[in-house]
Amino acid sequence: MGTPPGYRPSAWVHLLHQLPRADFQLRPVPSGFAPQEQEYQQALLLVVALAGLGLGLSLIFIAVYLIRFCCCRPPEPPGAKSPPPGGGCVTWSCIAALLVGCTGIGIGFYGNSETSDGVSQLSSALRHANHTLTAIDHLVLEMVERLDEAVRTELTTLEEVLTQRTELVAATRGARRQAEAVAQQLQGLAFWQGVPLSPVQVAEDVSFVEEYRWLAYVLLLLLELLVCLFTLLGLAKQSRWLVIVMTVMSLLVLVLSWGSMGLEAATAVGLSDFCSSPDTYILNLTREETGLGSDILNYYFLCNQAVSNPFQQRLTLSQRALANIHSQLQGLEREAVPQFPSAQKPLLSLEETLNVTEGNFHQLVALLHCRGLHKDYGAALRGLCEDALEGLLYLLLFSLLSAGALATALCSLPRAWALFPPSDDYDDTDDDDPTSPWQESKRFVQWQSSI
Repeated sequence: MGTPPGYRPSAWVHLLHQLPRADFQLRPVPSGFAPQEQEYQQALLLVVALAGLGLGLSLIFIAVYLIRFCCCRPPEPPGAKSPPPGGGCVTWSCIAALLVGCTGIGIGFYGNSETSDGVSQLSSALRHANHTLTAIDHLVLEMVERLDEAVRTELTTLEEVLTQRTELVAATRGARRQAEAVAQQLQGLAFWQGVPLSPVQVAEDVSFVEEYRWLAYVLLLLLELLVCLFTLLGLAKQSRWLVIVMTVMSLLVLVLSWGSMGLEAATAVGLSDFCSSPDTYILNLTREETGLGSDILNYYFLCNQAVSNPFQQRLTLSQRALANIHSQLQGLEREAVPQFPSAQKPLLSLEETLNVTEGNFHQLVALLHCRGLHKDYGAALRGLCEDALEGLLYLLLFSLLSAGALATALCSLPRAWALFPPSDDYDDTDDDDPTSPWQESKRFVQWQSSI
């Protein structure tokens, strides 16, 4: 298979592609990219299920730890005001976990940007390929219309003018047949005309999905950043209510982190399978969606010397016919104009049409060459298999750091806020303390009533 220019599967693609896969019955599944097969779909869902299993184990561990903390604590002796030993260590471990979570958030922002850049490169390559295909169809249509117009008007007028000379009429009819042959050959070069698959529509669909994916990750990253910052603020201010609220939010973000981890892992595994050998899958999919022949698809997707240009014969015949028309018009100009001055105007118009057609023909030959579309194919693969896959791996690392940091924080926060002094909350104020604000206000009210 022909490798697109500048694209080589990365080490991450090889590593992820070699990971074992299994279906729901734990039977081995080949690592070839086959999203339409049920076994392969089950293998990717099993990767997502592993993240769900990790979430379940994390929640069980946190629940057991908190139950043990709440129910198995030794009773504090009466009158003890000093915090139990190890309290500072618990607080600092929670702070360290939150700082690790903030580091993961930075990695997540970078990974989200890399993934977006890769998808943008894919969309840009698809739009450029659509521009090339549209330009081919437009040039073919323009040349065919010009030649048909020349056959209907100038050549018909020229035959009428030259009716007295049979040999000149025969030459004019020969030019007519050549022009009709060129038009017929050119119509077969617009190979994308009528194809239901539109690269620009695919690019718009990809951009639409990517926009919402990017926004969802930005919101998730900002939510976790706010949770980490407000939790650190609650620990610094020793505010119980703020720490309790952030504990509940940390549990929510923990669930989201494990869920995103499952989606990222499954997407990375599937993308590595695709990127390890993309040509076969792309060829088969494009053939099904477009109905084009294998010779055309192989020429543009592989673009090597082993695959010949399927349009070469039509291009050669068209070029020869255009050259013959040009020589016939030159002969008619030498022979007919001195005897029939009225033939000069249609001949000049025909030469102008022929010159424009030849210029468009050379441009069409350049567009039909496989280099342009194959370059777009390589750019799309590089965006998807390098930048986007790298961004997914950074997002996966963010999810791992986030899940670990939040699980540690959820185990540490209850022990941390239990060490806060009771004076932080109004409900903990001792009403029997004669120096408390409540007792002073009560004595002030009694003094006013006695007066």
